Amino acid sequence: MFATTLVLAIREIRRHLLRSFLTILGIVIGVAAVVTMVTLGNGATQAVSDQISSLGSNILSIRPGQGFGRGGGGPRPPDFDLEDVEAIMEQVAGVAAVAPQAQHSATAIRNAANWSTTINGTTNDFLVAQQWQLASGRTFTPAEEESGRSVCIIGDTVRQNLFQRDDPIGERFRIGDVSCEVIGTLAARGQGGFGNDQDDTVIMPVKAVQRRFTGNRDLRSIMVSVDPRYETATVQRSIESLLRERRNVSNPREDDFRVTDTAQIAETLSGTTRILTTVMGAVAAVSLLVGGIGIMNIMLVSVTERTREIGIRLAIGAVAREVLLQFLVEAVALACLGGLIGLALALVATMVAAPLIQVPFIFDPQINLVAFFFSALIGIVFGYFPARRAASLNPIDALRHE
Repeated sequence: MFATTLVLAIREIRRHLLRSFLTILGIVIGVAAVVTMVTLGNGATQAVSDQISSLGSNILSIRPGQGFGRGGGGPRPPDFDLEDVEAIMEQVAGVAAVAPQAQHSATAIRNAANWSTTINGTTNDFLVAQQWQLASGRTFTPAEEESGRSVCIIGDTVRQNLFQRDDPIGERFRIGDVSCEVIGTLAARGQGGFGNDQDDTVIMPVKAVQRRFTGNRDLRSIMVSVDPRYETATVQRSIESLLRERRNVSNPREDDFRVTDTAQIAETLSGTTRILTTVMGAVAAVSLLVGGIGIMNIMLVSVTERTREIGIRLAIGAVAREVLLQFLVEAVALACLGGLIGLALALVATMVAAPLIQVPFIFDPQINLVAFFFSALIGIVFGYFPARRAASLNPIDALRHE
């Protein structure tokens, strides 16, 4: 009986193709919107995780102040210096690499080409901590680091804008008024976890940047790579204890520095992205309810149009349950058809949109199945009332209907 009822439902849908399409349009839009939002949201979450991971594994970032900046309106907390770096390396167990960072923005100039970039004064430990490979050339020698010689390793963005297709190794260019020799180029890494271009950088020995650009011995931040054999939280507590001693801080609540685990940043950002994805999916799901109301409205019209047909079926022996099932199956078939079309549109939309917003395309079977079954549920819920109305018609009154 169910097969016969399904055939009758499909036949009725085909008789009014345009009306059927307009009926399911809300379901199509709702399913497509939900699946597209959730799929792109999952891709964005994965992109954030990948970009944070590109900063390096087991990384601790140490900065002055109690937040991501340098604090509020109080006195400016003191910066770090190279003695702090040496103390962390020598006195904290579980440290694999410690990289000081003294940064300065400047314009790099070569012949007629110029490019505004960031000069990062650091040591070879920076490349070790970030697991950043060289595309060509070499790293700093101990003598170059100690003397603060004007040599540099450039990122791929700087290389493309200053040297185009020329080999930069051994060439010189100016950074402000300072002439710098290129000894290496970095492998391309792309966008960072905070939307920055990681390849737009010039790496120089930290003492060279301090002497020739910043004019002081201050360090903007310190990057610590933790040995995988040690617990990151344990090493973090040891660093905090050491810095409190060196900076004469007795109460942890009064810390004038912040030690941040990049893994915690990744978890926080991913959690935030997932919440936003859920909210956007919930908002898009409202259109499914609108689609359900559209199905109920058209099914009520269909019941009115087919009142005489219903009366004939009841008069020749059909029971109310069969009439109810016929209209209910028709409503569910409409909703499922809208769900399938919506899934197809969502697949095309996400495959096109993902590269445009630079996030990976992640096909999630679970959200597709949930959206499809929810569309079927919409058909059952909103189709039941018209079906019940059809089944409750009096055969005599239905036959008299004009």
